[in-house]
Amino acid sequence: MKIVGLDLGSKTLGIAVSDPSKTIATKLTTITFTNNDFEYAIKELFAILKDEDIELFVLGLPKNMDGSLGFQAQSSIRFKEMLEAKFNKNVILWDERLTSKMAESLMISANVSRKKRKTKVDFVAATIILQSYLDSRKRDL
Repeated sequence: MKIVGLDLGSKTLGIAVSDPSKTIATKLTTITFTNNDFEYAIKELFAILKDEDIELFVLGLPKNMDGSLGFQAQSSIRFKEMLEAKFNKNVILWDERLTSKMAESLMISANVSRKKRKTKVDFVAATIILQSYLDSRKRDL
């Protein structure tokens, strides 16, 4: 079974998956949709993952720097509920503060062009979210 990491934006959904041992996160793809059309995003996600054996989802929760929840966090909570209903799997909300900045920095250090960075930041951020969750599981053992 695998764990899926997700980075939700208002128009994109970055997707990463773990290996079966739940040790390494790998970027998968990004779904693009019209502004806040989460039903479409979930339909596309279902099509992408239909042949995968999924244990659970880890969805980034964009908290403000002071830890409070803003508008985007409320969207993530709504998306979590939709995911749970569609997939009948648990969804863990994971603090994603600064993951997009980390993803951007990683791509800059890898000399990825600005144009390509814009299209890749979401699934790289999803990979960082998932790897952070997987690493925390190892520490808890």
